Amino acid sequence: MSAARNYAIVTAAYWGFTLTDGALRMLVLLHFFRLGYTPFTLALLFLLYEAAGIFANLGGGWLATRFGIPRMLAVGLSLQIVGLLVLSALDPGWSAALSVAWVVAAQGIAGVAKDITKTASKSAIKATAAAGSGQLFRWVAWFTGSKNAMKGVGFFVGGLLLEVAGFRPALWLMAAMLGVILLVALAALPPRLGRAEASRSMRELFSKSAGVNLLAAARVFLFGARDVWFVVGLPVFLYAQGWRFLEVGGFLAAWTIAYGAIQAVAPSLVMRSADGLSREVAAARLWAGLLAAVPAVLALAIAFATDWRADVVVVAGLALFGLPFAVNSSLHSYLILAYAGSEKAAEDVGFYYAANAGGRLLGIVLSGWLYQLGGLTGCLAGSAAMLAVCWAIAFLLPTQQATALPARGAQGRLT
Repeated sequence: MSAARNYAIVTAAYWGFTLTDGALRMLVLLHFFRLGYTPFTLALLFLLYEAAGIFANLGGGWLATRFGIPRMLAVGLSLQIVGLLVLSALDPGWSAALSVAWVVAAQGIAGVAKDITKTASKSAIKATAAAGSGQLFRWVAWFTGSKNAMKGVGFFVGGLLLEVAGFRPALWLMAAMLGVILLVALAALPPRLGRAEASRSMRELFSKSAGVNLLAAARVFLFGARDVWFVVGLPVFLYAQGWRFLEVGGFLAAWTIAYGAIQAVAPSLVMRSADGLSREVAAARLWAGLLAAVPAVLALAIAFATDWRADVVVVAGLALFGLPFAVNSSLHSYLILAYAGSEKAAEDVGFYYAANAGGRLLGIVLSGWLYQLGGLTGCLAGSAAMLAVCWAIAFLLPTQQATALPARGAQGRLT
């Protein structure tokens, strides 16, 4: 009962954080778009946000192991409050260069906050899920799916707050909400949750199992393949097709919510195995192959189907992309906890999500570059190439691991 209670507290805290994270992104995009910044410049505002996550995940995993998950969850929430307050101090009278630098710095703080909070929260699932109960995949899938759905809700909330309250009051309101969440989480969680003997050297910190290393490599290409079209290419393309900004934001929000909902039900789409790995790894290979085909076919459709409305083709194709991508993401989120050692799960999870942040950073940079070279077709071709690499890595994933959690029952679907 206490495990379920701790899981519920961590999940609720991360929901609150993710709501502000999605709202913050939409606030920044809308606010600076109205000030006349180009979509590519808007993407540059988030580069430090993603780059900071690489180091935040590595350090956050080590710190969560050393000091406990609740303390690092508190650090992440506190940093997000700081980032919101720093951004609220932005002066409209500043020059464009100073304004961009200030926002990039504030976004860097938010990036560190997000990945420390995510590492601590997902490590808590490993620490609270009962071994042998078969609940790990369900808990991971629900946590990940609901988190992404909440981020989509945050897109709407950000636009609403900007319209109703304004830029600065919206940031203050979100900071106050996170302050309440921080106090409740600190009071409710056991302080030693997730604590263990941390790695004592960089070599030990990076000495991961083959499963963790390979899955981290696959994660780089999986999320790079999404952001290579999602961050810059898609918004700019839809603008060029005559969509209004709120319509673009609405589509991104709807896609993210639907993607999160599919992640939450992913266990019902994957066959269970008694060892917790063999069928799950096979499923990761299957779904990676299906996913790689979608952007390749979509790129060809845009390039040669001149009689169709290109924006309709893109929206339909990327809606289709969301299903195998969500299942892949949910499988990866489960597998990293299955491969992770129980004593230093936070370090393994941090290492893995550092790779995730690296993939997002790569995708953002390539998104602007490939769009300039070949439009959205170039972005989708780059996505297909990255997913082909992800698919190839999936065939190297081990199907046996001493630290994997056994699932109850050898037959049937994950429930």
